[in-house]
Amino acid sequence: MSIASKINVLIALLAVLAGLVLTAFVGQRDYSYQRDALILSVSSLVGSQPHLQLTSYYRESAEVKSTLEEFLALSPAVKRAVLFDGQGEVIGEESYSWAEGDALPRFIDMRKDLSPVDRGIYTTSGGAVPEDLELLSKLTLGEKTTSLTLPIISVVDPTKKGLGREDFAAALAYPELVSSVYVIAYLDVEISSTALWSLTLPTVALSSGIGLVVLFLFWLLTRSITRRITAPLGMLAQVADDIASGKQTEPLRIRGSGEVRDIAEVLNGIITGLHSYTRQMDTDRKMLSMKVDERTEQLSRRKEELDSAEQKVTETRSKLRHAAYFDNLTSLPNRKLFTEQLTLLLRLAQRGNQNVGLLHVDIDNFKRINDSLGATAGDQLLREVSERLAAGVRDSDVLHRGTDDESSLMDLSRLGGDEFTVVLNHIESIDMAKRVADRLASSIAEPYLIDRQEVIVSSSIGIALAPDHAADVETLLRAANTAMVNAKKRGRNRVVIYDDSMESANRERLQLENDLRRAVELDQLLLHYQPQVDALDGRVTGAESLVRWNHPKQGLIPPFKWIPIAEEMGLIEDVGEWVLRRACADLVELRAQGHSLPKVSVNVSALQFHDEFVATVSSALQDSGLPPESLEVELTEGIMVSNQESVVSMVQNLKDLGIRLSIDDFGTGYSSLSYLTRFPLDELKIDRSFVLGLAKGSQDVELVRAIIAMAKSLGLEIVVEGVERMEDLEFFLGQGVSVIQGFLFSQPVPLTQLSPLLAPEHFLRQLQRLQGSQTKDDDAITLEEA
Repeated sequence: MSIASKINVLIALLAVLAGLVLTAFVGQRDYSYQRDALILSVSSLVGSQPHLQLTSYYRESAEVKSTLEEFLALSPAVKRAVLFDGQGEVIGEESYSWAEGDALPRFIDMRKDLSPVDRGIYTTSGGAVPEDLELLSKLTLGEKTTSLTLPIISVVDPTKKGLGREDFAAALAYPELVSSVYVIAYLDVEISSTALWSLTLPTVALSSGIGLVVLFLFWLLTRSITRRITAPLGMLAQVADDIASGKQTEPLRIRGSGEVRDIAEVLNGIITGLHSYTRQMDTDRKMLSMKVDERTEQLSRRKEELDSAEQKVTETRSKLRHAAYFDNLTSLPNRKLFTEQLTLLLRLAQRGNQNVGLLHVDIDNFKRINDSLGATAGDQLLREVSERLAAGVRDSDVLHRGTDDESSLMDLSRLGGDEFTVVLNHIESIDMAKRVADRLASSIAEPYLIDRQEVIVSSSIGIALAPDHAADVETLLRAANTAMVNAKKRGRNRVVIYDDSMESANRERLQLENDLRRAVELDQLLLHYQPQVDALDGRVTGAESLVRWNHPKQGLIPPFKWIPIAEEMGLIEDVGEWVLRRACADLVELRAQGHSLPKVSVNVSALQFHDEFVATVSSALQDSGLPPESLEVELTEGIMVSNQESVVSMVQNLKDLGIRLSIDDFGTGYSSLSYLTRFPLDELKIDRSFVLGLAKGSQDVELVRAIIAMAKSLGLEIVVEGVERMEDLEFFLGQGVSVIQGFLFSQPVPLTQLSPLLAPEHFLRQLQRLQGSQTKDDDAITLEEA
């Protein structure tokens, strides 16, 4: 494109832009004028029709329709007219057929932040437009509806009863008697922006036509001027082309203005210079040929260096690939390579209708090795385990043996930590995978020598089979992992084959976890109480609070099913605090009803026992009003065996509150005389497992006697849990222990059922019945022996 053409185009574009701006300005100005004029017309019409107050008051349909149609006829831009009462309820509505589908704006939005007598203008986007104006709506960036709300003033109080037309006529006839005016209704007139723009089209078309005429005349003038200016420049361009092609050898003789003459002199200088440059080029060409030869020799040497560097890069890339796909510790394939290879293997097996087995191997209690012997010993153990796994599978089971042949399938992998996977290809049944897993488990269980110390570990192995259990890598691995987790739950050191019930159990646990999160806030927890009875006189010495979960669908769920889950999820602290506060409140309620219960016992999880627990106990006592000596906190051995000063301090702070402290389930964990003497305990509870062991032999009997003697020597009160037989009761009475808790007297009961058990002499009568029944049994045995 020539310079003249570019100048013409530029000026034409500027002129078009100016015309468009002018047209837009004229259109916007006329649009604003039309809108303001329409608003003024609506306002004037409302002010000039006093009968609107009668129409709003009597609400006659025909009169309302006629009035709204009058406003609708003011302009084609009015799309709808609506009459509201003073509270915003619709009295009547009229609109064009094309606007009937539009939603009516909320009255509260249209009158927001306005006083009752103010005029309101509220604009919303969207809405229907006539079919012939849809293109115009898109050109004007969519339909916008302006809602004009005007108050209709009444000279008569519309809240008065029994008003007639003569009342309004009288008020209008004698305005000097009117002291107040009232807003009786509101008129909403909706104006369509698209229809309003259509009214401005004649003005816009006229301004556009004038602009086009001016633009055409301006373009003719510009074209004439630019031709005169650029003619010499065209000649200079032709000369420049000749110079570039070597045709121009003579100096230029061009007529023109000063600028053109200057350009001609420059071109003459270029022509002269080219002759000198050509001669210089011949000399330089010869020099360049000599330098090219020299450079070629240098490049040959550089190529040899690059070949050497390329070889090093290839070696580095191979090392990086090994690091990306292989485990650094065991040199086995990592999870990424395992996933890729297993995906390919499953596809091939699916085509050939073959089975693929997956073993998920996990070393039992591996953390104990790291904690006791150190991370270095743990790494050495993992390496030796991987070597035994590789050696313990026959050649047809595993194709990878640490070889550098990366085309082979790498079926033995380390997923991470102490977890390994073994892929078994071309197996006929799950029994074959079970035999391989048993052989691997036996190999892993053989002793290891780590840092001159013999170490024995076991493994939990889960087995899954494709396509029976899964068809893709993720599902197959999850199935094998689920089987491995079940192996650990069943006691570790075993091989478990996956079945669908395991997945169901996992889903049930997940559902149980979700329900447990809301159990406290939905008040699904409740307390049962098991009395502690003095078997000498039947007196109730206390009651242990035992939490229960009343599930809305499953009913009462035993604590052993959900308490461990609550501890894993971190909910045991909320549950424990709820139990503590409810137990205190229940004892206060029982005493208010006139029942006598010396104390209530509350179990405490080790996870609750932290710095804030003492404050929680103190708050529960204060909120309930329960005396501290009436609350007994049962601590587990897991808490007591800690010799940390913080634990000792917390136990002492609890004692300083005035509450009683009991050691629960003594002898089932880390029993030690040291903490019995170090902590300020009041009571020792003999666990149910020792009571059940009394019938097994003299060894268990002597152990219980030793525990009783030790507790008495330390001045501790003794409570026996789990007494269900009269023989057990007689044994403990013979040992001087009379406070009994167990099914022999009562199972754990709700608070409502506990009250009757606290009646005087209730358990005394039960003791007499038990002793009488025992006497009859003894007599029967004596007669039978005779």
